[in-house]
Amino acid sequence: MPVPDQEKFFSQIITHILRRIDLTQEEQQLFLSLLSIRRLLPKQYLLQEGDVCKYENFVCEGFLRSFYVDDQGNDHTLHFAMEDWWITDLTSFVMQTPASRNIVALEPSVLIQIEKKNLDLLLTQVPAFEKFWRLINERAVMAQDQRILDNLALSGAERYEALLKKYPSIEQRLPQKHIASWLGISPVFLSQIRGKNAKKGK
Repeated sequence: MPVPDQEKFFSQIITHILRRIDLTQEEQQLFLSLLSIRRLLPKQYLLQEGDVCKYENFVCEGFLRSFYVDDQGNDHTLHFAMEDWWITDLTSFVMQTPASRNIVALEPSVLIQIEKKNLDLLLTQVPAFEKFWRLINERAVMAQDQRILDNLALSGAERYEALLKKYPSIEQRLPQKHIASWLGISPVFLSQIRGKNAKKGK
């Protein structure tokens, strides 16, 4: 039975792919045949720590957060993902080992998923996808490196300003406590930064 809006979502991911690699119509159809669509409600988990991550996930609609809970019960935001982004626990997915993180939807979300066995098949049958995944993973590594450098070189206020400049809608989509966690500062300190910025804006 067809999924509602399946054609729209499949068109979305094909557009995303073709911005990076060239595919024949046959290769596109093979790719689409290996995908599934999943919908999540707000606060619904895509992945829970300890489970094996079985899918790479492309976000068609919505907003998700990846986080780790330490031994003291503190919640650390690792990543977030919005439309046209991918999200997974890469180590768990590649190694098929228990996940070290949780991934939860913060908004009603629609994801396109590819299972590991299907991705392995795709990489064998359509070599161009090797380039696609290399480009995606390179971009993720560069973003992570920049985040590490920013944490070393910038103040909390500077990191917050950089985040807002890069993602202007982030405050409407990610709660303040999770923004603070992602920045590596306390919610109280973030409130102080926002208060100072509000005074400057007057």
